[in-house]
Amino acid sequence: MYKEKGYSGINRRDFLKVGVAGTTSALIVWEGLANAIEYASAESFVFPAPVYRTLGRTGMKITIVSFGAMLTPEAEVMKVAFDHGVNYVDTARRYMGGKNEEIVAKALKGRRDKIYVATKTKPDSHTKEAIFKDVETSLRALETDYVDVIQLHNLTGENKDRILIPETREAFTKLKEQGKVRFFGITSHKGQAEVLNALVDDRDRFFDTALVGYNFKSGADVKEAIARAAQANIGIIAMKTQAGGYETGALGPVSPHQAALKWALQNTHITAAIPGMRDMAELREDIAVMGMKFGYLDKLILKRYGAAVKDYYCHLCGECESTCPKGVAISTINRCLMYKEGYKESGLARSTYVEIPASISASACLDCPDCVARCVNGLDIAKKMDRARRLLA
Repeated sequence: MYKEKGYSGINRRDFLKVGVAGTTSALIVWEGLANAIEYASAESFVFPAPVYRTLGRTGMKITIVSFGAMLTPEAEVMKVAFDHGVNYVDTARRYMGGKNEEIVAKALKGRRDKIYVATKTKPDSHTKEAIFKDVETSLRALETDYVDVIQLHNLTGENKDRILIPETREAFTKLKEQGKVRFFGITSHKGQAEVLNALVDDRDRFFDTALVGYNFKSGADVKEAIARAAQANIGIIAMKTQAGGYETGALGPVSPHQAALKWALQNTHITAAIPGMRDMAELREDIAVMGMKFGYLDKLILKRYGAAVKDYYCHLCGECESTCPKGVAISTINRCLMYKEGYKESGLARSTYVEIPASISASACLDCPDCVARCVNGLDIAKKMDRARRLLA
């Protein structure tokens, strides 16, 4: 979900474990990172031994760095990951217009019994008929008889009651009885704390897993909700762990992505993270994190990266939207900008943007002489919405 200019995806296992004490030592180590990268790039990459955690009450033991397939164009990258112990892959019916599941299917050939597969219904699928159609289509595309986790896609604080819709539960239950799905999950980019708390407060505890945005920029409310859900035996998987994956000049040749992954995984309430891995360089960088600990140097890297992106990184908390008189979908629009400018995925950015109703898209802002919406983290919302119109509309 990122591209670093001039970065070769090498293994920095040794020098990222270096311990430093005091500001002076930290600066010395920082200045030496470029040399360390050059040195490490000359070594052959060695895949680490897989590290597993149990995904809540599902009982599935999955690798703490698992595979987010959303942006992966070639099955070969997944095959290499699977052959080196990664055993959980996350895809969706809507990714790449349905083509992503087909790519995953190619990677699963001869390996299906060793890999846990999670996919998602379409966000607008609410009826039994629509849910059945989504799952049947996914099964054909994935060339499998069942998926391990079927997820309701893109829940927010505003639509969290989707988890209570009887027709949805009946459809999921029927699919499980038919042996086509094993466990039920949800995904959430915005209002994660509200969604997670709703799962816990559900007296039936119907859903087994939750895939939520979580990174070093996340608020305390999200961390607390994750802990509460995990303690209720709901399996938690983290996405958006790279806080946008933006290119910056603040770190020189150093990538922040291992540090960001380690930050997320130090939370033992998180079963796994599913970073997007488009090529072998990204796979090597991410998978190397298994077995690493989050240290002082990682903290320094994230501090610099966080400072570099603070003027344009959206926390996706959604708090600004209540201050907008038109109810513009500011968080979703900012997520589209992140796909465009951080992930460098113009197609994903535009396909997500066109799903936003025109009445609450960035175009609705043109009717306002001055923007009164306010971001609790200091983003210039008017500037962001103007940028979205120019890049995405």
